[in-house]
Amino acid sequence: MGSAALGEAVKGITAWAMEGSRRLKPPVHVGDVFGALAFTDTVQQARLPKPVYKSLRDTITRGQALDISTADAIATALKDWAVEHGASHFTHWFQPMTGITAEKHDSFFNPTDDGRALAEFSGKELVRGEPDASSFPSGGMRSTFEARGYTAWDPTSAPWLLMNGNSATLVIPTAFVSWTGEALDKKTPLLRSMEALSAQAVRVLKLFGSHATRVTPTCGPEQEYFLIDRHFYFARPDLINAGRTLFGARPPKGQELEDQYFGSIPERVLACMAETEAELYRVGVPIKTRHNEVAPSQYEVAPMFESANVATDHQMMTMETLKRVAPRYGLACLVHEKPFAGMNGSGKHVNWSMGDDLGNNLLNPGDTPHANMQFLFFCTAVIRAVDTFQGLLRMSVAHAGNDHRLGANEAPPAILSVFLGDMLTDIFEQIERGGARSTKHGGLLDIGVSVLPKLPRDAGDRNRTSPFAFTGNKFEFRAVGSTQNVAFPTTCLNVAVAESLDAMATELEKMLAATRGRTASRKEAFNDAVAALLKKTVKLHKRVIFNGNGYAEEWQHEAANRGLLNLKNTVDALPQIVQPAVVKVFEKFKVLNERELRARYEINLENYSKTINVEAQLMVLMANRYILPAGLEYQKRVGESVAAAKAGGVPSKEGAKHLAKVVGLVDRFRAQTEKLAHALEHNGGSPEHHARYMRDTIVPAMAALRDLGDQLEVVIPHELYPMPTYREMLFVK
Repeated sequence: MGSAALGEAVKGITAWAMEGSRRLKPPVHVGDVFGALAFTDTVQQARLPKPVYKSLRDTITRGQALDISTADAIATALKDWAVEHGASHFTHWFQPMTGITAEKHDSFFNPTDDGRALAEFSGKELVRGEPDASSFPSGGMRSTFEARGYTAWDPTSAPWLLMNGNSATLVIPTAFVSWTGEALDKKTPLLRSMEALSAQAVRVLKLFGSHATRVTPTCGPEQEYFLIDRHFYFARPDLINAGRTLFGARPPKGQELEDQYFGSIPERVLACMAETEAELYRVGVPIKTRHNEVAPSQYEVAPMFESANVATDHQMMTMETLKRVAPRYGLACLVHEKPFAGMNGSGKHVNWSMGDDLGNNLLNPGDTPHANMQFLFFCTAVIRAVDTFQGLLRMSVAHAGNDHRLGANEAPPAILSVFLGDMLTDIFEQIERGGARSTKHGGLLDIGVSVLPKLPRDAGDRNRTSPFAFTGNKFEFRAVGSTQNVAFPTTCLNVAVAESLDAMATELEKMLAATRGRTASRKEAFNDAVAALLKKTVKLHKRVIFNGNGYAEEWQHEAANRGLLNLKNTVDALPQIVQPAVVKVFEKFKVLNERELRARYEINLENYSKTINVEAQLMVLMANRYILPAGLEYQKRVGESVAAAKAGGVPSKEGAKHLAKVVGLVDRFRAQTEKLAHALEHNGGSPEHHARYMRDTIVPAMAALRDLGDQLEVVIPHELYPMPTYREMLFVK
């Protein structure tokens, strides 16, 4: 099978080289097509009556409710626009707690008495849908007999058209809640957290004299992924069913030469990237960057910043589009955090900031950050939030796939810390000492070649080992996994920062109230109060600031001495979501109540156990039906060869040694397969107990079986080994 898959892959690549380029579409003129299949603000303004358009803008920018007549007018315009583009159906597109998206398509067209079909779409259909709420993960919030759930139109995210072969469907982004109003999805808590953050940030801005009325958290989620030939993909049951290789010996050449990163993009891959980008441009996704990543056959795509809610929708669209387009080029897209052991894993770095409705980035330090008290206040609030809620943020990125990635091959460690860079760290150290001035500057970088310009140099370096790094005018949450919906990590970050801003604003207000009536001017009193508050806060939370090597063993000990959490795996991290302090803050800001939080804990715990169970069952199947038969066949051939040599009067000492080695490997492999199969008969107990059993018993048993399987792979002849190897999958492009 391995040789057959390689042959088919080579044929496919050859066919691509000879004929594929003829079928390529001409390059897309981005300016002409961007947003052409999205119901953007420009389209809304052109198609909606002015009062309706104004009402919709007020809803989007100020959160004002839409009345049903306005919704009817919007629905009519939206339907007409979609039908003009060939749409026959619409769907309420939502993000249940499965980690992927969901959709149910309904036709616009209804039969008429005269035998025709008429396209109809009402405001009620636009605003609300009714999928079955009992069939999605609910963590006990919904029972089978409690099936009613609602999808609610999110007007802040533009509807778009899904063009798929011979169909066009109007996609309406929605939230998903139960009949009781509890959140059953990822979008609802994200929207609630954005409201909470906005309220607290505006409160702080008013103290600084700003007239801003709304603050929006912004996101730019990067996406790392692998592309391999589809023939290899279909020949690997583990890739099909688990998204990662459960067996696979390290190849002679991996990423150690560091020749893949930012290298020339293979032609077939570049063609796939270009078509993916073209489809995303048409639906308004602002893709900005594409490049080779560090591991062989690994790539990255990154967008521009957008509202966190819209960015989340667009990120899910990006993953879906990558998977949909890749097969057109004979490729398979892998978004698992660790498809290939021993290689760099894939993350989804969430670049996060805050912007007000006056156009200001609240995390932009400006030219003189030491004098920018407003920036220092917001930056300090983020530092405080990461320290105070390090467990929550760690939990937000915890799942079985990310356990393979965190702490290795350029992924950040499980310890939450903040990287600030030299200049900001210096400023905050001075704040703690009672001042704030900048002693470190970037200046100009002289490359030493006269024809090359002197480059402006940043005041500090970057740190790829940091899970939460300041990168100029934003923070980069690097610990998020590549398969994840970024909504929940962003929700947790929004809530943590909202609480931090609330606490700091409350304290600042008390300090200012205490200075009223004194001789100092109001401005002086304000500056003194802010300086005192920053000094106090930095002193309390500076333990989370770390600019060093997150991979170093010394950091593990230092972090422990600082009192930082080191939640090394999913089972350790998940309980953080139901800690009393976390429940209190989520309920305070009305983002999720205790029942909704506990439901997410139970869902994530169950997902972890189910994921490990699927992978372990799959390993047993692959061991018994693929690797063991190949091992036994090779053992037979070696045995026959050794017997023939002995019968011929020239016994082979080395042959006998090799036979003993193969027999020993096959026997140990078979015994470990049985051991894993037997361990999987565990009856479970409580969800917590079962998850711990999977972590402590099944995962080590899987690792032991893999080690033996990988040892067999490197001795079994190529023509006998039943699956494509790393050497082929990663380098045949």
